[in-house]
Amino acid sequence: MNPPLLSRTEGAVAYLRLNRPDLHNAFDAGLIAALTGSLEALGRDPAVRVVVLEAEGASFSAGADLNWMRGMAAASEAENREDSLALARLMRTLDELPRPTVARVHGAAFGGGVGLVACCDIAIGARGAKFGLTESKLGLLPAVISPYVVEAMGPRQARRWFATAEIFDADQAARMGLLHETVEPEALDAAIARQVELLLKAGPIASASAKALVRQVASHAERDRHDADNAALIARLRVSPEGQEGLSAFLDKRRPQWA
Repeated sequence: MNPPLLSRTEGAVAYLRLNRPDLHNAFDAGLIAALTGSLEALGRDPAVRVVVLEAEGASFSAGADLNWMRGMAAASEAENREDSLALARLMRTLDELPRPTVARVHGAAFGGGVGLVACCDIAIGARGAKFGLTESKLGLLPAVISPYVVEAMGPRQARRWFATAEIFDADQAARMGLLHETVEPEALDAAIARQVELLLKAGPIASASAKALVRQVASHAERDRHDADNAALIARLRVSPEGQEGLSAFLDKRRPQWA
């Protein structure tokens, strides 16, 4: 039986590949557990600087596995709550991973698959990819993934797509902010490689800390505290070994050691 997730590392870049192609990489408890565990391990590995999330087969992820959903429909409310909390843990682990993450999106990305895209720091999609938050067709809502999807596409757009379950294409996903960029399918790997290259040229601590900074600023905390926290952050970075090396390399017109 094939593992639900494949993992490989090339230098400082880890690649996680969803590996249920015959089921369009649909979620079940096994895939959720495998992906959560792998992300947690990568987050603790100082040798890893970038994580790329990709998928085997024709689709990125078609959302929930039908057999899994059938089993949960017969389960108790308490069992369903625990199951949903496992998915919530996966999404938060990906969203807060202390490494920059890149989603390589092709084919179909529905339901929880959209959640994975929204949780990644950078999302590049192939033209021809299709997206859908299709839960309302089943009398459900994308509740667990909603914080990340709403943050990615905005509340106004989320109201429409959550309610209608309408399918939209990669260009629409890019216009809303769910994708950062769309490319032709044959150019997808090159586009991902370019993002990885840019991330590896950035300071490891700086690129890993970027999402935490954005989250703090976007939270609309008290402005004086914001100013103090941001001043403390840049001061800490300037005197850190990474900051010192980055500034020295810039002034000396050379590549920093991490690049």
